[in-house]
Amino acid sequence: MLDQMTLYPIADDVLFATGGKVVIRTYGVAPAASGGSTDSVAYRTWVTGVLDQPRYWHWGHFEDAASGHRRVLEWLTGRGPQPAQALA
Repeated sequence: MLDQMTLYPIADDVLFATGGKVVIRTYGVAPAASGGSTDSVAYRTWVTGVLDQPRYWHWGHFEDAASGHRRVLEWLTGRGPQPAQALA
């Protein structure tokens, strides 16, 4: 399946907490057959290591994904509210 997708990394962060580590990854994903066209890129933020919390956000554009990653990081560190997903 991954051989059929192209991943565009945007940001990666790791937080260490008493219960273990939390990994926040934001990336763009597109079908490998898109030929580099940015029209078919879907932007996502995944959070692993957090129980009973939203762990997945969709973003409409690169700029939304980059600022969304920062908002998720701020929320996880207690410096901001839980981010809402941007509409595509």
